[in-house]
Amino acid sequence: MARRKKTIARGPKRKSDLRRPEKPKENPGHRTKPRPEPTPETTPAPPPASPLTHIDQRGEARMVDISEKGVTERIAVAEGRVLMSKATLDLVLEGNAMKGDVLGAARLAGIMAAKRTHGLIPLCHPLPLTKVEIDINPEHSLPGFLVQATVKVTAKTGVEMEALTAVSIACLTIYDMVKAAERGMRIEGIRLLQKSGGKSGEWRAEA
Repeated sequence: MARRKKTIARGPKRKSDLRRPEKPKENPGHRTKPRPEPTPETTPAPPPASPLTHIDQRGEARMVDISEKGVTERIAVAEGRVLMSKATLDLVLEGNAMKGDVLGAARLAGIMAAKRTHGLIPLCHPLPLTKVEIDINPEHSLPGFLVQATVKVTAKTGVEMEALTAVSIACLTIYDMVKAAERGMRIEGIRLLQKSGGKSGEWRAEA
């Protein structure tokens, strides 16, 4: 015979049995504090703008955007010196250098260099120069030559680099033309003398 399963009669559930289980009490030592909302004091400020216009906030080189600048007449004057012995200076002034017209070649080289500055200095803008003048004068007190470049343009950016490039190449050309007579010549004092135009206006080097 099959055994009958005993059934145990259960009474109705009591209210105490229907209560929801209580949540475990939080340990006061482990409470997580709510994060404070950002305030002007806690919000990090953006990094300050670099005084170097060719460097962005990430420290990378860039070409300056000049589209919003005004078109003005801009002039820059730069100078440099080529120091040599008195005998070499006299040789050049007498026109007896082996390569020919030293000063004429240096003037042309300086003019050409000014026009090609944007191809030599990576972040310079190409500019429609309206004037490039190279003056080369003997200085017996050095002895040597004083080279000056004056560059002019009507544009949105200045021509300081064009003037400095013109002087540098003119000085190097003098050295190249005369190095057969004296290899110990020195090129010194290349600097910007003055600039005008643009937002910053006029600037002159200290004497």
